Amino acid sequence: MQTLTIGIETVLHHAVTEEDTACHMGSGSLRVLSTPTVIAWMEGASCTLLAPYLSEDVTTVGTKVDVDHIRATPVGGKVTVKAELTALEDRKYTFRVTAEDQRGIIAQGTHERFAVKTERFLAKTYQQQEAGEAHA
Repeated sequence: MQTLTIGIETVLHHAVTEEDTACHMGSGSLRVLSTPTVIAWMEGASCTLLAPYLSEDVTTVGTKVDVDHIRATPVGGKVTVKAELTALEDRKYTFRVTAEDQRGIIAQGTHERFAVKTERFLAKTYQQQEAGEAHA
């Protein structure tokens, strides 16, 4: 496992498809990159950045997103997404996230993730669901 340091970053590239649009996602009526998609891409970049630093029995879960989606990108547009680790506190990771197309920044903000033991997290989640269904 590599050593995790503040300031490391990763960059991912995407092409906007019909499936990425607001009208397809149900978050609007236009054929432009949807806010849910750009946020998912930002979370994906954050996950990609952390992956080499986590043991096999650990993953991260997103817990907070604060993003301004400031400009539309049409179908066929190319988007570059960057995640930079800005803070690390115990199991909490904080990222500065940006997305840009050929004209510049289209979205920017912060994202937080927490490291969890995969099996323990899933067991607890399903146990809570079953308990809730028993009370319904």
